[in-house]
Amino acid sequence: MNLTHTSKVALVTGAGRGIGKAIAENLAADGHLLICVSKNPSSCGAVAEAIVAQGGKAVAKAVDVSDASAVAAACEEIIKDYGGVDILVNNAGITRDGLVMRMGDDDWNTVLQTNLSSAFYWVKGLLRPMTKKRWGRIVNISSVVGIQGNAGQANYSAAKAGLIGMTKSMAREFSTRSITVNAVAPGFITTDMTAVLPEEVQTKIKGAIPLARFGTPEDIAATVNFLCSENAGYITGQCFSVDGGMAM
Repeated sequence: MNLTHTSKVALVTGAGRGIGKAIAENLAADGHLLICVSKNPSSCGAVAEAIVAQGGKAVAKAVDVSDASAVAAACEEIIKDYGGVDILVNNAGITRDGLVMRMGDDDWNTVLQTNLSSAFYWVKGLLRPMTKKRWGRIVNISSVVGIQGNAGQANYSAAKAGLIGMTKSMAREFSTRSITVNAVAPGFITTDMTAVLPEEVQTKIKGAIPLARFGTPEDIAATVNFLCSENAGYITGQCFSVDGGMAM
């Protein structure tokens, strides 16, 4: 299938590594101007520099996505400099794993703020220019554990499940302006997060995956790329599992 794209302004949070990096690179390859966001200026800066070195268009913006005022300020700057964005991918996420009875309030709140509230902040701050253009693509990166849960990840699972519910509500709100809102729920992907898992744990997880392997960041990026294309204009309010069959 030949995906249809015209050059747009795209913003990807958590773009400094892993899935976010792959998404940014994939969208840049289609000619979009990428705004690469992460809390660490060196990581998002390195991704933007690499995209430019390969002939693409990209800039880096260091923002603490869990800070509502910082996101609001960044959105104002982006609207001033670029007139807004056409594509928004809310990918930023962290883990603070632990059993519920041992989980501190800070671990709960930090994960909810970074993984869920941040997506609300970015959408709220960047929505108005999209509504005026009557075109937009919003993709929220959820997780397979937001669908089926996972012991020791009540905070992460709650945030990722919340993203799915928020996606469906936003899709209904924004549909009259031709703005689509979808979610992608990765399974176990080869990233820094999964690399720290002991080998025996990785083997056990792979045994529960019908395709018997971890996915790659590029697997997720390809799905996001499709949802951001003109070809996906009649798809909204959906959650796409890219998990090797785990959540069948």
